[in-house]
Amino acid sequence: MPVEFLGIAATNDGSETTPRSGASFDPDYTLRLARAHEDHGWDRVLFAYSSGSPDPAAGAALLAARLDRLQILLAHRPNVSYPTYAARAFATLDRISGGRLTVHFITGGSDHEQRREGDTLAKDQRYDRTREYIEIVKRVWTSHEPFDHEGAHYQFQDYVSDVFPVQRPRPRVSFGGSSPAAYAAGGAEADIYCLWGEPLARTAEQIAEVRRAAAAAGRAQPPRIQVAFRPIIAATEELAWEKAHRTVGAIRARAASGATTRRRSVDPRSPENTGSQRLLAIAEQGERYDRALWTPTAAATGGAGNSNALVGTPETVAEALLDYYDLGVDIISARGYDLLDDAIDFGRHVIPLVRAEVARRDARAAATARPSDAVSSPTPVATP
Repeated sequence: MPVEFLGIAATNDGSETTPRSGASFDPDYTLRLARAHEDHGWDRVLFAYSSGSPDPAAGAALLAARLDRLQILLAHRPNVSYPTYAARAFATLDRISGGRLTVHFITGGSDHEQRREGDTLAKDQRYDRTREYIEIVKRVWTSHEPFDHEGAHYQFQDYVSDVFPVQRPRPRVSFGGSSPAAYAAGGAEADIYCLWGEPLARTAEQIAEVRRAAAAAGRAQPPRIQVAFRPIIAATEELAWEKAHRTVGAIRARAASGATTRRRSVDPRSPENTGSQRLLAIAEQGERYDRALWTPTAAATGGAGNSNALVGTPETVAEALLDYYDLGVDIISARGYDLLDDAIDFGRHVIPLVRAEVARRDARAAATARPSDAVSSPTPVATP
């Protein structure tokens, strides 16, 4: 089973540890970072979404037009546009990219953040809306005949698009969340289900929940599983852990100064979304899990998004990722704190190790499954 790697398509060089050096949307940096991913073995990059950030769809169009191989994962919130409009915008982007687009639908884990753009629905209602939204987008992508829709959140008549994706039958749909409502919606509609990095046992539990939800929705094949981490690597274990402690110190210093992007949000110590609550609970129970999972980075950010680290040498981090692969995870999302240099280092030193081991395992499995080439000879019969 091949493994894929997802990086970040940041529009500036800022992170939890470092203030950005220029504008929030720096096209030159965006292209430079994307090319670093493309040149160092990554499969795709994510354009994330927040209420005050540059429009991710415009950034995706930039990469689609300027790069030839790198795939694009575009984050989108259903509350910001009508699904018929969004579906043809996505189809147009897929055309520009030559079939390299995947769409990640975000339901929204914070009422405060959603209300910044006029969304007043409660969380479970938002999941219902997202599910209906995805259903409509898929139908617009694939229907060449006009159709009507009468749903709980959207109603329209006689709609048909004149722009269709390059990908057949349609681009993939990505989705994430850790609540029962999220499992139900994503289990029913997602091609890829995204989780934040948790200890192996808890990740296995979440994968089982996603698969149960997919089966309950009548799906023969469950979504593929993606898990996200913040890798902190160095040439030796000692240097990696020194780097990890410097990193969390920088995160705490930035947070204490009020310089982080979360300064206008609700109290980060009591997040509304289940995923962040899980990360904080895990951090309270311990700092280190399994081979290399380290939780102080998540604790320092209030469990904000992808925030648990994997710490160690490239070999240690690769082995840790293979442990998740053994659970059924075949898409790895990774983002360092020095976005450009860490993307290059991870691509040079970790990705090849994981790919080589996965290829070795696949070859061994194929050889085991192959019928024996030996041909049995009949037993000679003695003649009198």
